Amino acid sequence: MHGLELRSLATSDGLLRLSLEDATPGAPAADELVVRVEATPINPSDLGLLIGPADMATARAEGTPEQPVVVADIPRQRMGAIRDRLDQSLAVGNEGAGTVVEAGDNVRHFLGRKVGMLGGGMYAQLRRLPARDCIVLPEGVDVADGASMFVNPLTALGFTETMKADGHRAIVHTAAASNLGQMLNRICIKDGIGLVNIVRSQAQVDLLRAIGARHIVDSTSPGFPAELTRAIRDTGATIAFDAIGGGTLAGQILQAMEASADRGAGYSPYGSNARKQVYVYGSLDTGPTVLNRTFGFTWSVGGWLLSPFLQKVGREVAARMRQRVADELTTTFASRYTRTISLRDALQLDILRGYERKATGEKYLIDPSR
Repeated sequence: MHGLELRSLATSDGLLRLSLEDATPGAPAADELVVRVEATPINPSDLGLLIGPADMATARAEGTPEQPVVVADIPRQRMGAIRDRLDQSLAVGNEGAGTVVEAGDNVRHFLGRKVGMLGGGMYAQLRRLPARDCIVLPEGVDVADGASMFVNPLTALGFTETMKADGHRAIVHTAAASNLGQMLNRICIKDGIGLVNIVRSQAQVDLLRAIGARHIVDSTSPGFPAELTRAIRDTGATIAFDAIGGGTLAGQILQAMEASADRGAGYSPYGSNARKQVYVYGSLDTGPTVLNRTFGFTWSVGGWLLSPFLQKVGREVAARMRQRVADELTTTFASRYTRTISLRDALQLDILRGYERKATGEKYLIDPSR
């Protein structure tokens, strides 16, 4: 069996090359499966590997309609950040779903079943991987639902698990109208967790209102700082998860937390003793993170990634989280896609520029079987 897979190559002479290559997965070992991939989402984390630091304004089409190729320039100042991947053709796509077409001797019961998968290399027509990295989809669940059952759902659950482990009781979330943000709202509503949603338009406010969100703040509003402070005071949120990364928003969140804090003994030149934490987990803005330090000294800003979190909490917690996702896949953790494309479509410049924008509320799904 053989098929196509999408590859990303960053060269030492400063070029990014995206192409479709012939690939043969090979026969599965005793505990492995070969899956025909039928749905795989384009997440921001996938774009980090697919496009990396290339300047997509320089992207140009090469190749043929049957074997399309996209080439773009990588600015010299960004080359150092990717030196470990230079001149290596890399498979892309963190997660997906499809039908098992071959199974090793120890996992024959998977044959013909539809599964969700995690493990990279999903932008391909065929994927060989260990059976332990697959979950059989519940009866009646479509592959489009199963395709996004790992990254966003486990990230959203990871936020609430981190909140509890760190001793906080409510959350602030940015870019909150995204698919992940909508999942987080459904989790928090169901579990009784306070959540402050920061969005960038009235349309996004309306979207979250429609699913039951209570505390929504529009960062484009002239009264944003006061509205954010009021929402944080109402919820008691002292931990934030920021998908934006660059700009002043992380600092504004810390300022609002400080303004809402209980100062107990009164004024201190060092600010309140209330712990304030912002975790940056995305890079929608790739510029510097700017902190105007008017929020005392009891604060932290750090990074948050799903894989290290899952390693830290251990197998028991991770298994509990995965089970909840499977149980609530079409409700709490439902994903919605604005467009389904083929592998060849993914290398059409106009389509690529559409999903590369990472616009809130626009989520693309690749169906490699098209």
